[in-house]
Amino acid sequence: MSLRLERDGAIARLLIDRPARRNAMTQAMWEELPVLVAQAMTDDAVRVLILSSATPGIFCAGADIGEFARHSSDEAWRIANQAAIRASQYALAHAPKPVIAAIDGDCVGGGCGLAIACDLRIAAPTARLGITPAKLGIVYSLFDTKLLVDLVGPARARRILFTGALHGANDALAIGLIDEIADDPFAAATALARTIATNAQHSVRASKAIIRRILDGQADDDEVTLAMFRDAFTLPDFAEGVAAFQAKRRPDF
Repeated sequence: MSLRLERDGAIARLLIDRPARRNAMTQAMWEELPVLVAQAMTDDAVRVLILSSATPGIFCAGADIGEFARHSSDEAWRIANQAAIRASQYALAHAPKPVIAAIDGDCVGGGCGLAIACDLRIAAPTARLGITPAKLGIVYSLFDTKLLVDLVGPARARRILFTGALHGANDALAIGLIDEIADDPFAAATALARTIATNAQHSVRASKAIIRRILDGQADDDEVTLAMFRDAFTLPDFAEGVAAFQAKRRPDF
């Protein structure tokens, strides 16, 4: 089993588990990842998903280049592979619940593509991140590239892609490629997930949905986003939040 989903209360963990190949993603793994993300999203008990390696010191070396080489002349496989990679990134980026990447070790190529599709990224001090199509003579899709541009801006995205360089954790933090450095990124991601899980989930998910609309090009409210604001006042989370505030207690969402 190269990917698996585990649940601990309100937190689900999507674990990449192929340590002998530094968690390099095969076609089967790309195809399985959106399925597991969907399982976490449809589980009512789950409030936050963490993407990480099952093995300390490894995150993901990207796509399995040996598999690329074996199938490079097969157009049908190339089309299927592109679709599966996009589906994996899309599932993470558009998941209705927050997704946190816990990065321990190298996070390269398609592995970095998975990390930048998450909402937040916490990395170990020894982590290295890079997107390396220029080292292989391949081209990343527009959707994949847009995730990077949204995160670090066009100038830094150009530098990352043109050079194919690996960035240490401090450099990655400085340019916005990650959000936090922690000695134990998995523990830090779990602590953050628990904090998020205690808040009003309607607010958290609506905020994620609105941010995604902005990133996808929406610049002003429409009836959907206006209704999100109005309708929140009629929902149980608002009633509990106000009651807790007035009683000077912690809300129980």
